[in-house]
Amino acid sequence: MTRGLAYAKLNLALVVGPLRADGKHEVATVIQAIDLHDDVEIEAAATLTVEGFEDDALVRAGLESIARRAGVDPHWRAHIEKRIPVAAGLGGGSSDAAAALRLANALLAEPLPLEALHELAAALGADVPFFLHEGAQLATGDGTELTPLQLPTDYVVLVVLAEGARKESTAAVYRSFDERSGSDGFDARRGELLRVIGRVDVPTDLARLPRNDLASSELSEELERLGACRADVTGAGPAVYGLFDDEPAARRAASSLRGVGSTWVTRPVAGGSPPGR
Repeated sequence: MTRGLAYAKLNLALVVGPLRADGKHEVATVIQAIDLHDDVEIEAAATLTVEGFEDDALVRAGLESIARRAGVDPHWRAHIEKRIPVAAGLGGGSSDAAAALRLANALLAEPLPLEALHELAAALGADVPFFLHEGAQLATGDGTELTPLQLPTDYVVLVVLAEGARKESTAAVYRSFDERSGSDGFDARRGELLRVIGRVDVPTDLARLPRNDLASSELSEELERLGACRADVTGAGPAVYGLFDDEPAARRAASSLRGVGSTWVTRPVAGGSPPGR
């Protein structure tokens, strides 16, 4: 049996461009893992089963894909203990899938190289490859082309999920983006992201990154009023994050937002889901 942590992620910036020839959108996004996590374990079994999260699709698909690539039967039992809120823009499903790929790979007699795992992860979803790599990443192209970033991590994150908030389907979010001609000015926004990210020395520098192109929330303004140096929606939402100098400041803000919905005080971590713990 192997066990691992599947960390959530933040999009510290998300710039979205026009549709590509492959039907996906061009993006430029800065992704940072946080220590809010699910637990994933994989062990040998008579058949493929996934337990603990009845709505799972990605972990099962990932295990089937790695078994095909390795030329083995998917004789594994996966168990997921969920802590990351579902469909919130925090990448929980993608992280679970990446963890399952890495853990199953460790059980193979001849493990696949990282390049092969990256290819399998990219076929599952644009966010999945990030969780196979260490450190913050700049994701470009369709979101699967990754470049490591050296970013400060000496801050505390408050994640807020408003009561009753529901994420639209990804297709609906992008359709709305296209209908409002959201890709206009993409090159300028991407250029600004790249310019800022090359000059980030301290956490407050992250405040200069472009805002999320896909979603916005009034909670961002409230978090900044409560002391966050940077606040925005992550992914397609609806979760919102604020970056604070220290834990007491983040917890005071969480207390002020107690009636708004669920909150998590967490910290950035060095990378995505590790192979074990």
